[in-house]
Amino acid sequence: MSRPTISSPRTVWAATFSARKDFTMMQRATGPFDVKLTPMPPEAQASDSPVGRLWLDKRFHGELDATSVGQMLAVRSAVEGSAGYVAMECVTGTLKGRTGTFCLQHSGTAVRGETSLIITVVPDSGTGELRGLSGSVKIIIESGGKHFYDFEYSLPEVP
Repeated sequence: MSRPTISSPRTVWAATFSARKDFTMMQRATGPFDVKLTPMPPEAQASDSPVGRLWLDKRFHGELDATSVGQMLAVRSAVEGSAGYVAMECVTGTLKGRTGTFCLQHSGTAVRGETSLIITVVPDSGTGELRGLSGSVKIIIESGGKHFYDFEYSLPEVP
């Protein structure tokens, strides 16, 4: 009885991706951004809630030339350095020459000063030339408060 031939993992991987017409390599866009956080009043039914609500207003510079608006919900615990937040924001502008909109979903946690932040592109939220955009964003905050983004993304070729 003969054994079946098994392709090497490299061959299988190459065949899988060469068959996908929409596959593109990950790209990166970086640059500074300005952010303005404005406290919003709580909803009438949530006036005693420890959850804070903030309006986000951002201006991205560099390879992402865009503005965004959104909302954040946040809670700070009684323990110094511990908190959590979620946010949704929609971005309008140009990403390396391609114009459109997309939305970002944030989930951030701080445990006694140790932070974790996940920001992802909302699936299928891209419009215009940014249709099909996927990826994630890292935020870097330098001492002094200057903000920078590091956006790793995939975007199909323009038809």
